[in-house]
Amino acid sequence: MSELLKKDFYYDLPEELIAQTPIYPRDHSRLLYYNKSTDKYEDKHFYDILDILQKGDLLVINNTRVINARIFAYKENGRKIEVLLLKRIDLTRWEALLKPAKKVKIGETITVNEELSLTVENITDDNGIRIINFIFDGVFEEILDRIGEVPLPPYITEKLQDKERYQTVYNKVSGSCAAPTAGLHFTTELMQKLKDKGIDFAEILLHVGLGTFRPVKEDVITDHKMHSEYIEINKETANKINNAIKEGRRVIAVGTTSVRVLESVATNDGFVKEFKGETNIFIYPPYKFKVVKGLITNFHLPESTLIMLVSAFVSREKILELYNHAVKEKYRFFSFGDAMLLL
Repeated sequence: MSELLKKDFYYDLPEELIAQTPIYPRDHSRLLYYNKSTDKYEDKHFYDILDILQKGDLLVINNTRVINARIFAYKENGRKIEVLLLKRIDLTRWEALLKPAKKVKIGETITVNEELSLTVENITDDNGIRIINFIFDGVFEEILDRIGEVPLPPYITEKLQDKERYQTVYNKVSGSCAAPTAGLHFTTELMQKLKDKGIDFAEILLHVGLGTFRPVKEDVITDHKMHSEYIEINKETANKINNAIKEGRRVIAVGTTSVRVLESVATNDGFVKEFKGETNIFIYPPYKFKVVKGLITNFHLPESTLIMLVSAFVSREKILELYNHAVKEKYRFFSFGDAMLLL
């Protein structure tokens, strides 16, 4: 097979199909359902998953919570620097994306407000990522909650009225700089109806960072280096997933982050193990999935690592066919957009 190029994952998207605001209620977004065994797809609504999923299915959800990861700091000359927190290192140090990074020198201290300032300690790459050390009095999380902003993606230009709408209803563990957006379609009521039908949930954790959303710049996709992100799967969850696999029940990932956790901790014999640490797994065609049998996902940016992952789950050609259908039918795209179910 010849090397896959970034341009192989391009599709044409009219700008008006990029969702600027979320749908209310959450589960009234549209759903493009593709059945791999019949090679048929149907236009549905997200709440229809109640009829599509079967008793015994296990949905694996990412319980991360988005933090107010965007702050603004100022140099002595008044120049404004945007700081996007990516990954916590310890009590005071973070990996962060600075814009414009070249305007801040190593060792320079810049001020957020009277409560908070930061010193740039190190350059980790040429794309604006720095190690920063915060200086503050009080509880950092409380300060960040007060002064930080939820970092909506740059393609969303409208102000979000309800900040909780960029969180899943099952969020628990703070640490992401972006939402695991496939989970945004679930309501607590829908989750209860699914449980009542005999469909179970298992919680894993991936703190969404640069690995998920950094653009692919290299022409040949295998030259792209994934940024590592923190993941966790505990023993109880691993046992729940392994029991489902042993019993022949389907493990369905809610979102590409859940896929990346499951496939990162998968053993060669097709089970999972408990784990705490980093993953930089990059899934693209051809890839043999060890654990994941189904996927709930949003529509992703052209030429992104995420469209490459979903292309590995069915095929690049089929994903582009489905995406072109979604464009034709005016589905809503990206973070606040509609969903796909690939089974």
